[in-house]
Amino acid sequence: MPNIAADIMTKTIVQVLPGDSVAKIAATLVAHNISAAPVVDASGTLLGMVSEGDLMRHLGAKHAQRRSWWLELLAEGEDLAPNFLDYLKQENHIAADVMTHGAVSVLEDTPIPEVADILAERRIKRVPVLRDGKVVGIVSRADIIRTLAAKAGG
Repeated sequence: MPNIAADIMTKTIVQVLPGDSVAKIAATLVAHNISAAPVVDASGTLLGMVSEGDLMRHLGAKHAQRRSWWLELLAEGEDLAPNFLDYLKQENHIAADVMTHGAVSVLEDTPIPEVADILAERRIKRVPVLRDGKVVGIVSRADIIRTLAAKAGG
């Protein structure tokens, strides 16, 4: 009977690097049919999470309007450097720019009820599972529900 995060976590982890472009992240999420991935450094240490929502947040019209207002205020009637304006375009952003920093994580031996509480209280859909600071799995809401269903059926 599963009791801890390690028992129910998805062990095949799709992760991205902080320098990966938004386009590459989007392609990775689509290719693996997932909605988020941990952002890790070269040694596998968790830096944050990047989700479809993080990618979409910068594409919306509201964001463009805020950016336009902010740029006008910043420029004070002067022309802004073309390099700066190019950087602000979505396609020039990388994981480090759009990820959620300080991602909530759990350890392999975290009890499943505690993982469920974290997901519910933080209103998040998944949590990376760490061993020695490295991502070794992910527990999602679906993993918790599958565990509940298995208990009901058995």
